Amino acid sequence: MPQIEPDPPTDTWPALPQSAWSDTCATLQLWMQIIGKIRLALMPPINHSWNVTLYPAIRGFTTSPMPYGRLVLQIDFDFVEHILVFEASQGGHRIIPLKPMTVASFYHQVMTALDGLGMPVRIWHMPAEIAQPIPFEEDFTHSSYDPEFAQRFWRIVLQTARVFTIFRARFRGKVSPIHLFWGALDLACTRFSGRKAPEHPSMPGLPDRVTRDAYSHEVSSCGFWPGAPGIEAMFYSYAYPDPPGYREYPIAPAQGSFDSNLGEFVLPYEEIRKSADPDAILLQFLQSTYEAAANSAGWDRAALEVAAT
Repeated sequence: MPQIEPDPPTDTWPALPQSAWSDTCATLQLWMQIIGKIRLALMPPINHSWNVTLYPAIRGFTTSPMPYGRLVLQIDFDFVEHILVFEASQGGHRIIPLKPMTVASFYHQVMTALDGLGMPVRIWHMPAEIAQPIPFEEDFTHSSYDPEFAQRFWRIVLQTARVFTIFRARFRGKVSPIHLFWGALDLACTRFSGRKAPEHPSMPGLPDRVTRDAYSHEVSSCGFWPGAPGIEAMFYSYAYPDPPGYREYPIAPAQGSFDSNLGEFVLPYEEIRKSADPDAILLQFLQSTYEAAANSAGWDRAALEVAAT
């Protein structure tokens, strides 16, 4: 593995090369799926699967409060102290150190912590949206945890959520929270035109009911994805349904482009990172790709957008 010099804490948009953290990324995705599935088990269904997501927090990621009968449970990834924190409304508290360990060990420790709080939760033991999934309790393959890169990932997501919040505030129509989908480990924010969409085709690794609920209405969605082996981190934007002329629509900045394999506009994270004004470049990408969707599909922009002041 290449030697990467640690970024100073003042580096707002730190480097996140796949060559340096792909193993940690794969393990962390599975750990976060376990916690996400606990949220799925405890939360009542909310449209577009908004009940299952995790949220960027001041020290990592949080489930936010989850009902457990008349009690409340919250689980937080803390990437400052590198611990997983369980807190219960009746005063219970558990901590699991985050360090190199197998997914099987992490799963066992999580379930033991919940049992110790008197709040046992049973989840479906298979990962989602992953090729050749291994049951959590049998996964002795994924075991990497580099605290430096886990923290860099969180720091990038926190900055992304900050910029996404500015973009989100410019829309008065229906818009999603800014949340982390643990299936693919991507941070997303979605705008809705208000019009119903055609039934979405099946997607590998997801039940049709989930996909069709997520895309029941016309959307323009943006997000950040930390990448995968051979694919570097990127910002993305896509529309459903894909309106005529959308893929050819001119966007900004010039470093952004439409990826026909992914079916979405993409902007490499490194282009943001090395920019003199990352916020402005990212907002330019978000706005121009939204306009590509809204103009191509004929959204009522005057009714949906907040007038500039």
